[in-house]
Amino acid sequence: MKKTQTKILLVDDEPDILEIVGYNLAQEGYQIVTASNGKDAIAKAQKELPELIIMDVMMAEMDGMEACEHIRKIPELNNVIITFLTARSEDYSQVAGFDAGADDYITKPIKPKLLVSKVKALLRRLKEQEVTTDTLNVGGIEINREEYKIIKGNVEIALPRKEFELFYLLASKPGKVFKRDEILDKVWGNEVVVGGRTIDVHIRKLREKIGEDLFKTIKGVGYKFEV
Repeated sequence: MKKTQTKILLVDDEPDILEIVGYNLAQEGYQIVTASNGKDAIAKAQKELPELIIMDVMMAEMDGMEACEHIRKIPELNNVIITFLTARSEDYSQVAGFDAGADDYITKPIKPKLLVSKVKALLRRLKEQEVTTDTLNVGGIEINREEYKIIKGNVEIALPRKEFELFYLLASKPGKVFKRDEILDKVWGNEVVVGGRTIDVHIRKLREKIGEDLFKTIKGVGYKFEV
């Protein structure tokens, strides 16, 4: 087992889950930090600055959704990957999770080997994104992928990771219609299974933050960015 510098924060109010998941990820060489509720997770995240947070939804004191929203507002944690690991599998719960700023949503129970595989896939995409330094200027909007920064009319717009990646993808080829399967593959990766409404939720958020008329829906096909 080779020790890595990659740090993972596990958040769950069940000690058995922390122990089992933590053990399996530690066996892969990851540095593991744990928290037992949302408030503790925020404090640990600010102190430890993990690359990945795996968090339960239903917890005492502060649930995972609220904790995720708080973490997304902390500048030094702008690039952290957040995935929920929860027994709640309803579509509306998954949509709420992505709406709160999560990058992924994994349902329990899950076999340890599959969880490890998903974690590796999430971290692999993070590594690939870190080496990309492209800056786009489209329709008066500057998109800096290296800094995950968007500037429109001299105003900086903050976006969660997946909203940024979706925007970057669409803006990279203005006028091109990106099919839904292509968006899911390039933004979420083919290792991750997400709900059918995931893209719609993220597009709605982008319209609210960047401009209603910039994102066009091609019914039954996908979306395009138009300036």
